[in-house]
Amino acid sequence: MAETTTRADAATEAWELFMQIFGSVRPRMLDVQAEYGLKPPQFFALDALDEPLPMSHIADMLRCDRSAVTWITDRLEERGYVERRSDERDRRVKLLALTDEGRRVREEIRRRLAVPPDALARLSRTEQRELRDLLRKALES
Repeated sequence: MAETTTRADAATEAWELFMQIFGSVRPRMLDVQAEYGLKPPQFFALDALDEPLPMSHIADMLRCDRSAVTWITDRLEERGYVERRSDERDRRVKLLALTDEGRRVREEIRRRLAVPPDALARLSRTEQRELRDLLRKALES
């Protein structure tokens, strides 16, 4: 029983530490997105568009009302990042698709945000690999 408690406590502590690291880079993430005129929900929508998706899918993914997705889509469309399309199978359904500019901006933001925070960069190469391997293992479970 004590091992389960210790394991849970260690998992809780690990999660809290992970959230602290994430929180420390949040301002940088917001600043990078803002350089492209984006707020987080707009970037999340842009980031999800590997292929055209129904706007209702974006609402489900963002856990928001469909009217909020209309607002998000309007802002992305104003910047030339997305376009609305009719679904060929059901003309009532509106799909959201990346434009070439949207794809370019998304990839640029992803590239800039892929730079590890100092907290991870300070770890030795061995520690970085160990952390990576543990996170992969956690995601595979």
